[in-house]
This record gives sequence, structure tokens and C-alpha cells, in this order.
Amino acid sequence: MDIHNLQQPRKLHESRIDCDLTIVGGGLSGVCTAITAAREGLTVVLVQDRPVLGGNASSEVRLWALGATSHMGNNNRWAREGGIIDEIMVENLHRNPEGNPVLFDAVLLDKVFAENNITLLLDTAVFKIDQDKESLEIRGLWAFSSLNESLFEIRSPLFCDSSGDGILGYLSGADFRVGAEGKEEFDEPLAPDEFYGELLGHTIYFYSKDTGAPVEYIAPDFALKDITEIPRMDRIKASDTGCSFWWLEYGGRLDTVHENQEIKKELWKVSYGIWDYIKNSGKFPEAENLTLEWVGMIPGKRESRRFEGDYMLRQSDIIEQRLFDDAVSYGGWAVDLHPADGLYSERPPCNQFHSKGVYQIPYRCYYSRSVPNLFLNGRLISASHVAFGSTRVMMTGAHGGQAVGMAAVWCRRKSLLPRELLKETYFAPFRNALIRTGHYIPFLPELEDPDDLVAQAVISATSTLAVEAVRGNGTFESLEQPAGMLLPLPAGSLPSVFIKVMSSRKGKLKVQLRKSVRPGNFTPEQVLEEIVCSLQEGENRITIPFTHQEKEPFFGVIALLPDFPVRVECSDQRLPGFLSLYHEMNEKVAKSVVQEAPEGSGIESFEFWLPRRRPDGKLLAMTFDPPLLPYTPDAAGRGEERPAVRNTAWVPSPDDPASTLCFSWAESVSVAKIMLSFDTDFDHAMESAQWKHPERHIPSCVRHFRVFDGNGNVLAELDNNYSTRQVLNLGRAVMLKTLSVQIVSSWGAEAGIFRVRIFSSE
Repeated sequence: MDIHNLQQPRKLHESRIDCDLTIVGGGLSGVCTAITAAREGLTVVLVQDRPVLGGNASSEVRLWALGATSHMGNNNRWAREGGIIDEIMVENLHRNPEGNPVLFDAVLLDKVFAENNITLLLDTAVFKIDQDKESLEIRGLWAFSSLNESLFEIRSPLFCDSSGDGILGYLSGADFRVGAEGKEEFDEPLAPDEFYGELLGHTIYFYSKDTGAPVEYIAPDFALKDITEIPRMDRIKASDTGCSFWWLEYGGRLDTVHENQEIKKELWKVSYGIWDYIKNSGKFPEAENLTLEWVGMIPGKRESRRFEGDYMLRQSDIIEQRLFDDAVSYGGWAVDLHPADGLYSERPPCNQFHSKGVYQIPYRCYYSRSVPNLFLNGRLISASHVAFGSTRVMMTGAHGGQAVGMAAVWCRRKSLLPRELLKETYFAPFRNALIRTGHYIPFLPELEDPDDLVAQAVISATSTLAVEAVRGNGTFESLEQPAGMLLPLPAGSLPSVFIKVMSSRKGKLKVQLRKSVRPGNFTPEQVLEEIVCSLQEGENRITIPFTHQEKEPFFGVIALLPDFPVRVECSDQRLPGFLSLYHEMNEKVAKSVVQEAPEGSGIESFEFWLPRRRPDGKLLAMTFDPPLLPYTPDAAGRGEERPAVRNTAWVPSPDDPASTLCFSWAESVSVAKIMLSFDTDFDHAMESAQWKHPERHIPSCVRHFRVFDGNGNVLAELDNNYSTRQVLNLGRAVMLKTLSVQIVSSWGAEAGIFRVRIFSSE
């Protein structure tokens, strides 16, 4: 038995931790920063003031994580973020296709626990820092955990604020902003006026479930009694749950940091009041067996402080898709601004304006301009209020987090401060190292990686898929609106295209060849050629003899624009770089099939052409003469690890029992590490919560593969792969002149390899 003398002075348990990088905030951005830095050898302390990781994506808030894919509701094809966040989302799909947010918590914890270089401090809040008064560099911080009555002193040369509200940046005196800039400061026509409001509010969601028997509900006394106070009450549906109530927003007129408790109370009033209305108003008899399963404990916060870096992203950067020499990340969510009065506003709950494609985010947005050793992350990055309307979403923040993690690695290795990494001697190799990790940065020119042995290899294959046809399955889809096929097309002369169409009467079918004006975009606004085909009643085999020629391979759209409904044959095939598109809208992120730009808004008008999710979204059956040849072996040795400006995948013939990609060198090379990138359909949004996905594994991903040396010895083999990337460390360097990668099987569709990288050292 321990007996403690009451007269002895008492103090909290104290611990000191020294590390290379301290990260404050365990949302998706902080998690991706921590994992990236730890895998590269840095010792990392991750301080999270909540009991779980994930921030707004955690089970405490339950917002689905999204980014540039925007529910597949914009024209950003194959835009899902790569690298660490892709690894997390693909793992979540494997374990949790139903979108259970509790299971997503476990995925994040597993990923962090797997890294021995990460010290994770949950339930721990920062309250004080130590700072050099002259240089303003942060030297250390103190954090307190109420869970175990412990006080932590943490010291490191580099710090990253991923905390959402920016507690570390705030205490260190870093320059920040709250509220919206005027239209004049950054020439932003979308900047809101005072009446619209300058801040986005918070949201609390609730979940319901069917118990199979009637459930009575007695509302708490604090619940909102008069639901007619909510102007948008007509949006309420008994079937809605979780994120479907994203519009229950409040707090934009308040101090979103210091009045957070008041905002939470009001949102609880609203949530319980709406449930009372659903259960007891008599207007929702279908809710009789429903019970209130869960209500959020903390609000999902959209906006508070934004910190200033050496550059502030602005509206024109997003809409015009400006290129930056120091680009390290990207976004693609709409400029999504909400009225400050939230659910009590008479205005629409949001205004979403999309660009024609994704946009770059420069490195200068990811560190403080005034505190020299402080990185910024997540929704804290250097952006105007308008640009923040797009960059604030979680997958964009997570992707930037990986860039910050790798930047911290290079700063530590070279004894640099974040700003000093911009020097060309450091920045180019830093970005190469970042890209090697699967981190996609759009619109970059082909970067030379001097350490990648593939650049010196001759690449061949046992076979290559020639697309003679997208094979029809005998079923026909009725086209009530324009539709088409997005596909990789060759430079020079195009093949003739044959399509089977069923028509109820004689008429005409207009067929257009379209492309995006900007390579790397997929908004098909430019009509290259138009052919009008005659239709007879019944079955028609339409011949489309395109004559247009392009100097470079490109992604084009064969668009069908019927004057009346026709039926087009579909296919069960799934081919990398091929998508059927429909001129329609996704009501979650758009209001019309055409984005109409308000006068003077600085926004562009354009059509939405959207794919449909699996298992729908069948390809349109087509035959090509001569066949398309988009999957050459050399594609796996260059370019992006996804369809982008051109197709960059090798796909073998389905009749090839060997299906092998071969790399050969004139002289023996030393091989220690091999990186393989597969097709996990970067067009699929992979929402983390609530959204149910049709499968655990992407059909086009390589399931089973082997790696051989020139003598047929197996260097590596993996069955049951479902990940986008596999990094194979051989354990020791192997001298060889030939290395082969064999695809044994996929998860059901034609599968290929997007990229192979080979290195002499691990």
C-alpha cells in the first residue's frame, strides 16, 4: 500500500521528449506529415488533443474525407490524391467498404502505431511554448494530458502546426488572418461582402438507425422547439443521416475559436430539435421505427485562423490553374463558400464554383513567413478566404501534409530552415524524393530522377494489349442526354470508330470529337470535329471516320449528342484510361449540368461531363480500326502514375499467360529496391465514412505479381495485393542485367503497371 503524506508538495508527472520534428494536430494532414517524416528516419512527436486521430474525419465528427475528386461530381478525372493518403484510403476500402467511421479511426491508429519513429500523445493539449526572442524560432513546447495527469516538455529544431485553429502558430506570434479579405486585396470577385459574412461555421451531425420496432422519442428540454426558425426546413428528410446534414451550420458570425462552446450548444439544440421534429411532428411516419443512434460530441469546424506564408493562394490561382515553380501539392474541390448565418440564412447553404481542372499549391504556402522553423498544414495554410474555400477539405490537407513531412526530412538532413529549402540545389532533389513516394503533383514537366535505373534500361514486354474493341455485352443503355467515351487517342491519324445504336425511328445522331484546351484537364470544351450520322429504325452500326490529327497523344472524348433518346450498346470491360461520361450534374456539388458564371465573378462557364460509379458507369461498346495502342511497355518507365496528360500504363494482352514486363541493361547494375505502381482507379473518390463502396478491392489492381532476375530466380512475390504501390526492399543489393515483373492476376479487370522505379540502394 502506498501512503502519501499530505504535507509533501505535489506536482504533475513530467516528461521531456527530444525529437527531430514536433507536429501539433492529429487530423489527416498531421497524420500524413508524421508518417512521411518517420518513414524517412526522423523522430517525430505527434501531439493530438483528442482521444482519436482523424480530426473531422474521426468518429467524433464523422465527416467523409474528400478532396479533388469532389464525389466524382466535377471534371477532375483520375484526381484522387496519391501517396500516404491514398495508402490510407485504399486500406480503409479493404477493411471498411461500408464507411464505418469507428473502423476508420482504427485504420489511422494502425498506420501511426506501425511507425516506430512516431511518439503519439493522444488527449494532450499544447498550452505554452519556448521561443528565441531574437530569431523567433520555436525551441520547445509544453503540453498537458488530463487523461494521465502528465506534463510533457517537447523540444525539436522543426515544428509543424496541423491543429486546425493554429494554437502553435498563435502562441509563437506567427502572422495570421481571420475573416475574409476585401475584393481588392487579391483581385477576388468572389470575396464576400459583410452581409454574406466572412467566416464559415461549424456543423454537428447525427446518425439514426432502424430498430425494427416503434421507438418513442422524448426530446431534452434544451432542444430547439420551433423548427420553423430554420429557413431550410424543407430539406429535412427522415432518411438523412450523418454528413447528409452538412448544412446544419452555425457560428460564422461568432469567434470560431473562443466561442466554440456556445456554437456547440446551439448545434446540439438544432440536432436534437430536428430529431424531435422528425419523430414527433407527424410528418414523417416512415420514422416510427427509427432511433437516434449518435450525436456528435464536438462540432466539425470549417474555418478559424489562416496563417501567412511567403505566398498566399488566391482565387485566380485556382480558377486559372496557375503553375508554380515550387508546386508540391494540389487541390480540386470547388471554391465552396457558405453564408455566415449558416442554417438560419435565407441564402443557399453553399455556393460551389469549380475550375476546369485541378490546381497546384506552392511550397511557399506551407511555412510561416514570420516564425522561421514553423511549417503550416491542413486548413492553416497560407491562402485567402476565397481560396481557402477550396483548400480546406481534408484530402487536400492530407496531401499537403506529405509534402510538409518530406520537406521536414530534407530540412533536417541539410540543417535548413523551411524557407531555405527553396534553393534550387535542395528543392529539385527534395521534390524528386517526394514524387518517389507516390505523391502526385499535376502539370509538372517530366522530371529526371538521376537515381532511377529504369532511365537507362531497355523496356520490353511479352505482350501489349491492343484495343481493337471495347467489347459489347449485348445490353443497351438509353441515352436521355448527351454521353460519350473519354479515352487515350494517338498522335497523327485517328482510327475509324464503329458504334452500335438502337433507334426507335429514323433520324440523325451528332457525334463530336472533343478535348480539353489544356493538356491534363478533362473538361471537353473544344470540339475538334463533328460528324452527323443517319439512323434507321432498329439496329444501326454507325461508322465514324474521324479525320482530325493531333501532334501528340491526347485524351479525347467521343461525344454522342442525340436529338431524341437512342440506345447504345454497353460493355463489361474496364480499361485503364477509358471512362464513359454523361452530360449531367451531381447535385451534391453542382446546381446544373452547366456551371454558369455570374457576371464579373472571375469564374468560367463550362459543361459537366461526369462518370458514374461502379458497378454502374459501363463503358460504351466501340470498335477501332486500326486498333488503339495506348499501353506500350515504355509507358511504365516514365510519366505520372495515373492517366494524366497522356496514358502512362503498360497493360498486357489477356491472352498472354506470362504477362511480363522486362528491364534490360547493357552492363550489370546493382538493384536493392523496386517500386511498383498499380491501378487503383484514381477516379474513384473513396469517401472514408458513410458512403458505401461496391467492392473491397479495385478490379483493375494487380492482385498477384512476381519479380525475377535474368536467371529466372524470384526476387519478390506478393499475392493478395490491393494497394496502389508496393516498395520491395530486397535486403541486399543484387547484380543483374535483366529484371522482370510478371502479372499473375488482377481483381477482375484488365490490370497493368503504371510505373516501375528501380534503385541501387534502399
